[in-house]
Amino acid sequence: MTCDECKKRTATVHMTKIIQGQKEEIHLCEVCAKSKENISLHNPFTIPNFLTSLLDTNMNPQHNFVYGEDMVCQECGMTFLRFKQEGRLGCEGCYEYFEKKLNPLIKKIQGNQQHVGKVPKRTGGVIHLKRHSKQLKNKLQQLIESEEFEAAAKIRDEIRSIEEQIKNL
Repeated sequence: MTCDECKKRTATVHMTKIIQGQKEEIHLCEVCAKSKENISLHNPFTIPNFLTSLLDTNMNPQHNFVYGEDMVCQECGMTFLRFKQEGRLGCEGCYEYFEKKLNPLIKKIQGNQQHVGKVPKRTGGVIHLKRHSKQLKNKLQQLIESEEFEAAAKIRDEIRSIEEQIKNL
């Protein structure tokens, strides 16, 4: 798409204005966009800005946030301040090192700290059965610890039944 202004260069800035229900689209190259007075190339909605706004609202003593603290990952040298600016962690070690600061952020964005998203339909049956089996095994362990052996035996039988279903799929 070419620039609406100069008709020469490729348009890289695309704006849509809606004023009183009238929609107007403008497509400009970077040079023409810079020359326009009312057009700013600075986009306030970026991933780092979004994360920073969420982190700043999360900063309270309950989550062990310390104002002005700048931790450094021992594996890659990434600082938490740099993460806030870039919106990206440096390595897998950052997740563990910045865990106390990231967990409230992840929970705020996703609503949970563990992925509980959708499962593909083709393999969904097996995955659901495995999840249910895992939950039952946790319940079985609790029943054994509390010495409720009759209830534990029923759960054990249910787990065996589910594992048999998994084998047959």
